[in-house]
Amino acid sequence: MPGWGEILRELTESSQARGPLGPDYDGIRLKYLERLHTLTGHAVISYASGWLSGKRGPDTLVVGDDVHAFMEVCRGVEEERLDLILHSPGGEAGAAEQIVEYLRSQFEYIRCFVPLQAKSAATMIALGCDEIVMGHHSELGPIDPQVTLMTAEGPRSGPAHAILRDFRRAQQETGQDLSKLAAWTPILRTYAGGLIEFCTQQVALAMALVEGWLERYMLRHPDMHLQDAEERRAVAQRISEHFGSEDSYDRFRTHERPIRLPELEQIGLRVRRLGSDDEDLQDAVLSIYHATDLTFNGGAIKIVENHLGNRKVRMQQQIVVQPHPPPPPARPEEGRDQSSS
Repeated sequence: MPGWGEILRELTESSQARGPLGPDYDGIRLKYLERLHTLTGHAVISYASGWLSGKRGPDTLVVGDDVHAFMEVCRGVEEERLDLILHSPGGEAGAAEQIVEYLRSQFEYIRCFVPLQAKSAATMIALGCDEIVMGHHSELGPIDPQVTLMTAEGPRSGPAHAILRDFRRAQQETGQDLSKLAAWTPILRTYAGGLIEFCTQQVALAMALVEGWLERYMLRHPDMHLQDAEERRAVAQRISEHFGSEDSYDRFRTHERPIRLPELEQIGLRVRRLGSDDEDLQDAVLSIYHATDLTFNGGAIKIVENHLGNRKVRMQQQIVVQPHPPPPPARPEEGRDQSSS
């Protein structure tokens, strides 16, 4: 099956054939979505953002409105098993919860393919599936919440764990030496009322969601050998802490840290390597990813679609600022003598 270069040639040829309509991005992606469906017999949904193509902003993120896109691409789907292709920088934990719970109401088994990156809230979605399939360079990431604060210099984002730790450090240092309050005051002034509790609850929410999903779905399969409910709950808790606890914050040190397949196997997740025993499956999944990645060279910034051709595409908003035309030259007043006096 074709790689990135071959699909680029397909798009170029389609552009030449279609003239002013340009490349047939949608048609070529659909061809490869249909091919994966034919290969596996499962429903196929691709959820992808173009943030690695240089597009930034909230439209690339996992947000609550994405549930409406999933409702559209689940319409008319009759299969009970889903192959979910996931490529996203993450976003809101609450949105991840909405997406997982909705998909769970539609499918009895969900296999998640991560061709390159599914970070943060997208990692949470992957952990809500029955199985994760990843390539050698594929990445999940930590799930510690990131919080945006308004400061005098503008909005600043930081890990919830760092905010909580700073607050505890301020309490300790000013309690021991009140003169240090002056140094902490500019920082603490940005902490609105309820921020510390908000950070605490966001950390707890992310880990609780992942723990519950692992216990109910991925860890329940016989090949995980966790038939005892208490043992399954303990393993789910340990895995969720690996992704989101304060100890994990010290271990990962940055929210962008990649978590790859060997580490996921070591902590006890139900994962397998893409292409390890089925090259046709690998080619089919990567063809969808390449076709989608090339689409992001255009105006699309997020695509949710299925093998039936149902899709919701978010386009990048562009604001064009046109300069004001120069004022017309001054005209002499009518009836006035323009000769010099």
